[in-house]
Amino acid sequence: MSNKIRLGMIGGGADSLIGVVHRIAASMMDEYALYGGAFSVDFEDTKKLAEKLDLDQNRIYPSFEEFVEGELKLPPDQRIQAVTVATPNFLHYDMSKRLIENGFHVICEKPITITATEAEELAQLVDKHEVHFCLTHTYTGYPMVREMRSLIRSGSIGKVQKVDAQYYQGWINPFIHDKEKRKQVWRLDPAKSGQSCCFGDIGVHAFNLIEYTTGLEVDKVLADLEYLYEDNPLDIDGTALLRLNNGSKGIVRASQIATAEENNIRIAVYGDKGGLKWEQENPNYLYHLAEGQPLRVIKPGYDFLSEFAQDSVKLPPGHPEGLFDAMGNIYNGMAKAIRDKSYTSGAFPNVQDGVRGMRFIEAVLESHKSEQAWVSL
Repeated sequence: MSNKIRLGMIGGGADSLIGVVHRIAASMMDEYALYGGAFSVDFEDTKKLAEKLDLDQNRIYPSFEEFVEGELKLPPDQRIQAVTVATPNFLHYDMSKRLIENGFHVICEKPITITATEAEELAQLVDKHEVHFCLTHTYTGYPMVREMRSLIRSGSIGKVQKVDAQYYQGWINPFIHDKEKRKQVWRLDPAKSGQSCCFGDIGVHAFNLIEYTTGLEVDKVLADLEYLYEDNPLDIDGTALLRLNNGSKGIVRASQIATAEENNIRIAVYGDKGGLKWEQENPNYLYHLAEGQPLRVIKPGYDFLSEFAQDSVKLPPGHPEGLFDAMGNIYNGMAKAIRDKSYTSGAFPNVQDGVRGMRFIEAVLESHKSEQAWVSL
């Protein structure tokens, strides 16, 4: 028998970008072996992908329900141990809930659920059933984001006094101006996407990076959202002012109509002694600013980095690492938890990060609907 963690996947079919990212990331550290799952609502597509991946057809299932039932019939030392949930948002809660209740560890795409209440229920179930839950805020896996976190915690930039996080994309722009085309975008369908499109999809990533790197929590938000058309039910752009629990201020800017932008997520944190800046499209550069000193550029692969950042690097200096590597670091952190090994705080986003994200999304929506009142998380 293999000593690798037996992994299953729900969703993430052949045409799914995120499915490919998860499968490659899970294989990176030789900690997991993909055993099976239910990859698509079309069972023929699931079987074709399973054949391509050289999986045992007996571990391939037509539906999520049959996946759970089939795996539970197997002896504990044979059944799948951890399950990746890579489905649209509206399925996350029900699937995660059933998996947790049946003793599976869960690796779930974000947002964790459709509502904060659902997220809080999952958090209670994770504690009750003593399983591990990983929410794939992928950007927390980048070595330079982890170095940023370590430097801030070490006091390198002093007391945090300003944070600025931005996530700009332009992918929805070609669809949003055509009434028929935008009806075909599932992220604009509340039944599938949930309460929010822009802030539920990408704004929550920027929020998560702020809390992840600084160690602070956002207390209140003041938000203004953009929908463009009266018949468009979900936000596609917006800005949220922040008040953090150390008294400092900040901002999250998110857009899916920033024409021609690709995947421009960036964060800047300024303390009373210096600042740190990072952007995902150039992820191997962390910029350290200090008053009266030259700009310092920090890159991965060197011994002077924090232990956390060094543990997250797979290649020597000068060899770029990217999105797959970042997700791989998150899977590696989850593997340590599953194996009851020690791991660094922040090695993977957990269920409480999911709860915080949903509270943020709902606070942003409430603030906008109440004509820009400050709303507590």
